[in-house]
Amino acid sequence: MRRDNLRAIFYIVLKDMRTYYLKPPAISWGIAFPVVWILAFYLRNPKSFEELLPGLVAMTILFSTTAAEAVVINFELRLGSLERLLLAPVSLPAVLLGKILGGALFGLLMTTVVTTGSAIILGAHPQVLYLILIVLPSLFTFAALGAFLCVSVKEVFEAQTLLNLPRFVMIFLCGVVYPVSAMPKALQYIAYLMPLTYTVEGLRYSFTGGTIYSVLIDALVLVGFSLIFIYPAFGLLRRKFE
Repeated sequence: MRRDNLRAIFYIVLKDMRTYYLKPPAISWGIAFPVVWILAFYLRNPKSFEELLPGLVAMTILFSTTAAEAVVINFELRLGSLERLLLAPVSLPAVLLGKILGGALFGLLMTTVVTTGSAIILGAHPQVLYLILIVLPSLFTFAALGAFLCVSVKEVFEAQTLLNLPRFVMIFLCGVVYPVSAMPKALQYIAYLMPLTYTVEGLRYSFTGGTIYSVLIDALVLVGFSLIFIYPAFGLLRRKFE
């Protein structure tokens, strides 16, 4: 049974990459939108672009993992694709995990392109180990967030609308363009309740220097957020088949 689940997860990821993620709309949300958005701040103050680099990578992680993640489950529920998957010897958690890993893998590809390109252009020298420790749990966390919001509603357009709210709130409150430490105390408390804050913080340590303990703390917090999203997502998805 375990082997069947692993095989199913692999093919779900492969199918989703071909069908949903490696398409122009997903790529544009994954790379073009974060780059264009950050360039708007660069044109305002070109000297501070290096300071925006962690925010650019964090936005790429956020938008690439959720580019199609928040619609694929509801879309396939309408088509009946998920029901056909469950006719095979595969468990519902394996199906959900395959969907989440598909978004995370696409996010990894987009993040690698943006991070590598930005580092070469700016001559940045990030700590590769720190990047790995913070990027991997971030990818899984935001892919899980997309899946959770997807199964929380019935329609595809509802999932996209629902996802836009936390995405844009996190952009402005989680230190992407404005340091959390410079915000009013009330907003700081809100910021530290959001996963993107820990992604930006860990990425800043990776690019500007910091201790591995600080990065590990941020990574562990992100793992905690991923569990917070995954467990209710599984419960909600199971209800859709009852």
